[in-house]
Amino acid sequence: MNQNQNQAQQGTQIPPNMMNPNHGGHELFDAHEVIATIINMLDQYQMYAQHIQDPELQSIQQRQHAFVTQMYNTIVQSFQSGQDPTQKTQQYKMQQSNEVVYGVKPGQPKKPNQSVSDLADNGLSAYMLGHTKSLATLLSMTALEMTNPVLRRVIADSVPNFIEMSYEIFLYQNKHGYYQVPQLNQQDMNTMLQSYTPVQQGNAPH
Repeated sequence: MNQNQNQAQQGTQIPPNMMNPNHGGHELFDAHEVIATIINMLDQYQMYAQHIQDPELQSIQQRQHAFVTQMYNTIVQSFQSGQDPTQKTQQYKMQQSNEVVYGVKPGQPKKPNQSVSDLADNGLSAYMLGHTKSLATLLSMTALEMTNPVLRRVIADSVPNFIEMSYEIFLYQNKHGYYQVPQLNQQDMNTMLQSYTPVQQGNAPH
């Protein structure tokens, strides 16, 4: 092998630190979207805090903001290092009773606010629910295409927390009549419930 061939071969060699990339390209874009969306939620929560009147909703806002801030730090650390974060993914604990009020009661028709002074707890809690539901969906889709095993686990483990936060806000809204839950009549409900039957489990087909 002459000197020119040797130099050409060396020029095409992959550096050792690139032999096993920390993240795939598609994953980098997804991670940026996740982190940016979490920042957006945290910023919006701070804006909502100035207008919330109900102490109960204030408590939910504060607890969720603090929890998601820690989650943000955990995701950023695992994203940048590709290693286990020093602060493991925590489990969010809601404080609402899981009793749901069913039925629809008539109320005033809704319309867009005409000014910031029109902001009220029913709308603010709806905005909060929009953030948590969107992030539960975004993180679920993102975790399916992660290549780094640590970041994938951190993202996937965060999905149940956004589901729990969404459920907490829904229960708050439902309790105050902001999120009403209609039901079918009893006959239709029973018909739907009896639409399926279990299948006998036997040997797997050959």
